[in-house]
Amino acid sequence: MERRPRAAVVLVAGGSGTRVGAGTNKVLLPLAGRPVLAWSVRTACSLPYVEHVVVVARAGDLDVVARLLRKELPEDREVVLVAGGATRHDSEWQGLQALRSPVERGEVEVVAVHDAARPLADAALFDATVQAADLHGGALPVRAQPELLVAEDLRPVDDVGAVQTPQAFRAAPLLDAYARAARDGFTGTDTASCVAAYTDVTVHAVPGPATNLKITFPEDVALAERLLADS
Repeated sequence: MERRPRAAVVLVAGGSGTRVGAGTNKVLLPLAGRPVLAWSVRTACSLPYVEHVVVVARAGDLDVVARLLRKELPEDREVVLVAGGATRHDSEWQGLQALRSPVERGEVEVVAVHDAARPLADAALFDATVQAADLHGGALPVRAQPELLVAEDLRPVDDVGAVQTPQAFRAAPLLDAYARAARDGFTGTDTASCVAAYTDVTVHAVPGPATNLKITFPEDVALAERLLADS
């Protein structure tokens, strides 16, 4: 039986609904009968090795997200809700600080940071990413992008991949990297960029499924609903 490290999940839910054409945070939009955010929350809470779940939301959304969590959470699970920052990096740091005590006590070995606008990331993807992070130090899903072209002369580019979430890392180095970044004023583009800037952790790529789409445009909601109906 494969080892399952004691893990925590940070769900970053601080986006807007501008490009999706909504007047609200896109993770609050309805998707197949429940809010987009609820799908990621329910997946994270279903993982038996995940002992802590943190949701990071915009300050103005805290009340509505709290009501959502009370409705959608299983009775035996609790979620910590914290206010995010001005950037994605700041929001991740706020979520990680909520895990400082259990990490320092050794109760959390791996942390997975996930964009809540990717509601179709399933338990299998979390399993693969968390286990790879436990083994290698860090892991993230990557999907090949063979159709990309170089703009100057429209040459196809080989060996290019699109990075997804969840991105998982051993907890202590991850927390230390973000603490050092905070002292330096460093802002990363994603979790892996901060880890790469402040550690020598090896980041392992796991296959990123095509179904792990990010809700960005109106057609993404329709596609996600079709995928959920077929699953």
